[in-house]
Amino acid sequence: MSEKIPYKIYLDENELPTSWYNVRADMKKKPAPLLNPGTGKPCTAEELSHVFCDELVKQELDDKTANIPIPAEIREFYKMYRPAPLVRAYCLEKKLGTPAKIYYKFEGNNTSGSHKLNSAIAQAYYAKKQGLKGVTTETGAGQWGTALSMACSYFDLDCQVYMVKVSYEQKPFRREVIRTYGAQITPSPSETTEVGRKILAEFPGTGGSLGCAISEAVEAATKQEGYRYVLGSVLNQVLLHQTVIGLETMTAMDKYGIKPDVIIGCAGGGSNLGGLISPFMGRKLRGEADYQFIAVEPASCPSLTRGSYVYDFCDTGHVCPLAKMYTLGSEFMPSPNHAGGLRYHGMSSILSQLYDDGLMEARSVEQTAVFEAAQAFARVEGILPAPESSHAIKVAIDEALKCKETGEEKTILFGLTGTGYFDMYAYKAFNDGTMSDYIPTDDEIAKSLAKTPKI
Repeated sequence: MSEKIPYKIYLDENELPTSWYNVRADMKKKPAPLLNPGTGKPCTAEELSHVFCDELVKQELDDKTANIPIPAEIREFYKMYRPAPLVRAYCLEKKLGTPAKIYYKFEGNNTSGSHKLNSAIAQAYYAKKQGLKGVTTETGAGQWGTALSMACSYFDLDCQVYMVKVSYEQKPFRREVIRTYGAQITPSPSETTEVGRKILAEFPGTGGSLGCAISEAVEAATKQEGYRYVLGSVLNQVLLHQTVIGLETMTAMDKYGIKPDVIIGCAGGGSNLGGLISPFMGRKLRGEADYQFIAVEPASCPSLTRGSYVYDFCDTGHVCPLAKMYTLGSEFMPSPNHAGGLRYHGMSSILSQLYDDGLMEARSVEQTAVFEAAQAFARVEGILPAPESSHAIKVAIDEALKCKETGEEKTILFGLTGTGYFDMYAYKAFNDGTMSDYIPTDDEIAKSLAKTPKI
């Protein structure tokens, strides 16, 4: 065992990033712009400002500025739980008998239990600065809803959360944390919005999806004076805020002369994957270094590996702009698997473009295999991982075992961006042997994709 590399590498507070990194500035092919579904033309700042905070609109549309300063108030808040540790998984390496070196960036050191707070506090800060009364949002697994309720309570903002119904029912304690922080929470689709009633009429008894919850949250924001909508993933601005993950990781690795060969993250909408890989991708795009990037998605909702790269609605109710992304179709209803945060029909425009350009690869994995990996990891590394992050663990283990066969001493890095303490129904299903794998048929995906707008 190396004496030089500690189990946990902690940076000092004064090493916190002072700017977020905007990978679009280094991309030769920029992500396609959001389109107004009514006109078919790129959305203007004015159009987007009806839905989002003004400063966030600027960040959303800026594809030229490489480094965007982090306001002092946000950096002070970050100090409550950042810098987050970079962990050398010595125990996992030993258990696997691999010559590979495995590292993970752990983002679970705050009450929300995940990386989501990195963007929630930024979005709440800009809403407060604009003088707004409150914000609305959606949440899948509940980590984003928890993070935003924490951020809003800090800035004394009203917070209204639409939680995907199946997760609302699977995770009662997650919703109680959200309520403890003062937010109002509604299972989606609901009877409280026009779009919710419409979805329920079309899909009676549905467990909902992130696309449904987004539609309801956007409607709620636009119908209340002094409110704006905020999103936990997918958007350029969210990936920007999450780059604190990759920037800290890069600083920690550079300190010890570590160069990752393979960088792995789970992918639903793309916030944690984009946050982890963006600074490293910047080096790759500038020709300074090379890495293998792997996005891991659930086989039940495989937007990168089985979707189409087209313009599509970001939500099921078709009230949001159109984004060019890898998508399964906005009306795709994923099965109620236990990785609620990955149940989204599309992928971030930034990550979609990088994937289409061949700069990143993608794999899909079935949930029983994911929970096997989660259990193996928990037993040796002492952390109960979230189902979402466990997708990255599964592929990290796969890569480490390949090294065992070939004898290669690759350095593997993955993002562990959530804890699984509110996912005990999922772990129970796995332990009881009642968990099943659902993989959509080609016909189901084709049927949903047939309804994407013709742009």
